[in-house]
Amino acid sequence: MPQFFLNKRLIVLLVSIIILVALIGFSLRERSQPSWPEQFVKDTTGWVQSLVSKPTQYVVGFFENLQDLQNTYQENKQLKTRVEKLVSLEAQVQQLTKDNSELHDLLGEKKTLIDFKPLPATVIGRNPDRWHEIVMIDKGKINGIKQNMAVMTASGLIGKVKSVNQFSSTVQLLSAMDPKNRISAFIQGDANAFGLVEGYDKEKKLLLVKRIPYDAKVKKGQTVITSGLGGVFPPGLLIGKVVEVKPDQYGLNQTAYVDPGADFYDIEKVLVIKRTGVQADMSEIGNQKGGDL
Repeated sequence: MPQFFLNKRLIVLLVSIIILVALIGFSLRERSQPSWPEQFVKDTTGWVQSLVSKPTQYVVGFFENLQDLQNTYQENKQLKTRVEKLVSLEAQVQQLTKDNSELHDLLGEKKTLIDFKPLPATVIGRNPDRWHEIVMIDKGKINGIKQNMAVMTASGLIGKVKSVNQFSSTVQLLSAMDPKNRISAFIQGDANAFGLVEGYDKEKKLLLVKRIPYDAKVKKGQTVITSGLGGVFPPGLLIGKVVEVKPDQYGLNQTAYVDPGADFYDIEKVLVIKRTGVQADMSEIGNQKGGDL
């Protein structure tokens, strides 16, 4: 008897293996419709999965919503802080504007060094061979455009008027490789730092602000604007932000690499800046033609 049951178990095992192999072979065949056992198994599996996945998704979504709510709370808190600072800053600006106006009234001065009039213009031409050097705008002498006027976009300074025609003008970009293309610049920081925009690194796409004193503390992230000391450009026009500072080859001065605020590649609308305030007579201090602006 024990031998019979042992053989019976072996027979059952072999039959089961044969059935399993047959089912595997049957399931691997290309069929348009699965068999009813497969459909039953898949439907049962899908129903069980849905029983597990729906509550899981609900719990996960609940915690994600909590996280989003917490992030929204933090962002709202930060925005409130910024709004409060802006309100305070706006009040300070209004007070300073009022004080400035009163001081000018007392002094009898109606114009300041930073007064300028923006003249909007559109870029109408660009030479592919000199794409990073010159653009043509649709405003000329008839519109009051003059040589060496500053030209900028909403993002920052892009160059100066190089030549003027009756109805159009040529603008030389800051990225032009012209040794006469110099602009006096001011680096905003705890201590005053001045330099000259002289040159453009085409590989890094950065402006070079040279002649910064070796002991001037210039840091990455500081804003560079026009100083107005050149006598032509008004002060306060955005040039860019400092990316890197290096000593020059002799160690007597520093050179700041500045990421320009304006995009010299994509230029459509520009503003020509006409300085209306007091301008220095640079001929009295020996400024040469094509000097600092």
